[in-house]
Amino acid sequence: MARNIIFKYSNKIWRSFFYSPLASILTIGLILFFGLAGWYVWNWGVADAIFRADFKACLQNHDGACWGFVTEKWRLIIFGRFPYEIQWRPALATFLVLLMLVISAFPQSWTKQASKWLIGGWVCSLAAFFILMKGGIFGLERVDSDSWGGLPLTIILTLLGMTLSAPIGILLAIGRRSKMAIIRNLCAGYIELIRGVPLITVLFVASFIFPLLLPPAWRIEAFWRIVIGIVLFQAAYMAETIRGGLQTIPQGQFYAADSLGLNRFQVYVYIILPQAFVTIIPAFVNSLLSTFMDTSLVTIVSMYDLTGSLRLALGDPNWRNFFLEGYLFIAIIYFVFSFIMSRYSIWLEKRIERKKQGALAEAKAQAA
Repeated sequence: MARNIIFKYSNKIWRSFFYSPLASILTIGLILFFGLAGWYVWNWGVADAIFRADFKACLQNHDGACWGFVTEKWRLIIFGRFPYEIQWRPALATFLVLLMLVISAFPQSWTKQASKWLIGGWVCSLAAFFILMKGGIFGLERVDSDSWGGLPLTIILTLLGMTLSAPIGILLAIGRRSKMAIIRNLCAGYIELIRGVPLITVLFVASFIFPLLLPPAWRIEAFWRIVIGIVLFQAAYMAETIRGGLQTIPQGQFYAADSLGLNRFQVYVYIILPQAFVTIIPAFVNSLLSTFMDTSLVTIVSMYDLTGSLRLALGDPNWRNFFLEGYLFIAIIYFVFSFIMSRYSIWLEKRIERKKQGALAEAKAQAA
């Protein structure tokens, strides 16, 4: 039994990597390359590294990495300029949001009954997030949004940017397919205008130009201006993603819905959009990852996300030369979040495909 299993997997490995002389040479070369690279990285980043916050010891450790910089500055990198003594608040706020994201990922929470609890949980978690971050009530010290930063700022900007841009993108996508010329041209004009400028320009306008257009009595905090800029920018790209999904739906679906007497709203909500959303999962995750990375641009408008907080930490002249360890640290954080999101999207696609195949098999069985 064991011999058969070993033979099966060895044969599979051989057919995958050594099926030709050229493939064998490339496989051996890649093994040697990654082996040597891994050995070097291990020696530099682990075996020879210093993990304690000892600046003098780091200076003496010329040949290896010095993770003492991260040990010394990790709270500044993760939480930005939030007051040091009350950083439990952004930690708890971020945990609550991440917990709701994990709960929302389970299919058991998508049922009609569970969705009510899910919506309530999101309302409570977001309310708790802003209460903990902002303060000013329940005896919490007030902290202006200008002092928010690090990982909490990156996560909440991504979450609000994607969540609020989705309904706007849906309306723009449907409007661009409208038979009314004025609506179709307005939606198309907005989409092309926003997609024709970089996000950095939108953030600059939202932060510095938008306040000049408002009446003097109206004042919107910089954080919310940035959120508005990201939402309006992302909505244009979301609209094109959703429009691409709508184009995959056969016209017969619309005719079938009309024959059932459904109005236009019911046709899109119950028939067209659910099918379109399945086809745009990869593109949606790509937009999610793009928004997650693009939050680093808020540094130009004096808000410090994860990348911006690292720059604050590197402002310490003692540790300025250890920027490599800092960028590797936040790169690992970005990679972990991005990898989890990408793997979840793959799992979700496979699950939907299995459900679809099961429904087709059941329909065929009933027809027979």
